[in-house]
Amino acid sequence: MWTLAWLGIASLCLGAAWAAPAKERRKAEKPKADLALYETLDLDNYDLTLDNYGEILDLNNYEELYDYGDLAPKIEVGTLAPRPKDPAALPNLGTTAETPNLQSPTTTGPINPGPVPARGLPSCLLCLCIGTSVYCDDADLEHIPLLPPETTYLYARFNRIGAIRASDFTGLKKLKRIDLTSNFISWADVDAFRLLPSLQELILPENRLTALPELPRSIVRLDARLNRIPSTGLRPEAFRELKQLQFLHLSDNQLDYIPAPLPESLRSLHLQNNNIQTMHEDTFCDSQDHSQVRRALEDIRLDGNPINLSLFPNAYFCLPRLPTGRFF
Repeated sequence: MWTLAWLGIASLCLGAAWAAPAKERRKAEKPKADLALYETLDLDNYDLTLDNYGEILDLNNYEELYDYGDLAPKIEVGTLAPRPKDPAALPNLGTTAETPNLQSPTTTGPINPGPVPARGLPSCLLCLCIGTSVYCDDADLEHIPLLPPETTYLYARFNRIGAIRASDFTGLKKLKRIDLTSNFISWADVDAFRLLPSLQELILPENRLTALPELPRSIVRLDARLNRIPSTGLRPEAFRELKQLQFLHLSDNQLDYIPAPLPESLRSLHLQNNNIQTMHEDTFCDSQDHSQVRRALEDIRLDGNPINLSLFPNAYFCLPRLPTGRFF
């Protein structure tokens, strides 16, 4: 009996002694296997891409090697607020919230209107404003729009403007050029341009004017071709005091004579296609001063008129060249 007991104890000791070395051998073999895995990698040409990802890393035991269970958030049941026992405390979802009553202003005085737009705003909405230039070409305008006070150049060509009022350019002290080519302008107030101290160019061709308003003394160029202006539509001696006038173009109108006297500053005079039939000997030159020379006036056009220029030989002695026109 005692012999069997000793044999059982001896077998247990031998089994425990045999299991211990086997466990140690498995622990030693595992690092060797891991080392063998890294030895198979070519670290000199290592390039991890989506194409060789499965060859470099063994994805079969990926979940066994990396256990992210401890990072997963734990959801606790019962964290919501408990439902109130009193039904009256629950909101009534079937009704909508009441609109708050807005109290009317208590002031008894009149309500002030909003600010009035600046003077230049209307023109810059209808037209194109670049710097101090305003471009209103082909904008279907029927009158001159309100212009910014700093306007220097105005272009309002190819519109339907029918008249020019004295108030259209009030206060525009820097305005140098007005171009109203190809409109329906039939009249202009007498003082429409006279009070513009910086105006140098007034361009009004292809309109329906029958008279010219008074011009400022700063004017350098006046172009009123292709209108309906007769000689009676010009004030007497309209250009005498315009000491800076250099270009006077009144062709294709209804003039009966050359508007004299002309300022010494004049360089170009276009009067072709009118009804001019005669001229005075003093129209261009002073008949009492044969030493007079008008070197500036080099461009005179009288072609398209019924006048015979050869009948007035003494009218050109001070000019650098003869006028263009009919000499027979």
